[in-house]
Amino acid sequence: MQDKKLVRRKKIRSRIRKIVTGTAERPRLSVFRSNKSIYAQLIDDVNGHTIAAASSREGGVDAKSNKVEQATSVGKIVAEKAKAAGITAVTFDRGGYLYHGRIKALADGAREAGLQF
Repeated sequence: MQDKKLVRRKKIRSRIRKIVTGTAERPRLSVFRSNKSIYAQLIDDVNGHTIAAASSREGGVDAKSNKVEQATSVGKIVAEKAKAAGITAVTFDRGGYLYHGRIKALADGAREAGLQF
């Protein structure tokens, strides 16, 4: 069962990555979701650099809140780091996950903090 899920997600992820790329002016906001944590990175695919990163394991995220609230705060943190780097617009890479729950909460948190998708 688990192998089928991973294969399905990898297929969806490769389909998304054929289309979504990041540049220095408009980097790719890539999301990875594990069972316990959520991670976000701003990636410049042209130069192969990670511009900024945030995760729910960082100090700015309340570990006692639920996972959706943690994802929202990770979105806000990564948006603040992007603003500090001079970035206002990104392309969103949901990483093969459904745009629902924690993934949607992270995107909404980043939008609240001022990132444009």
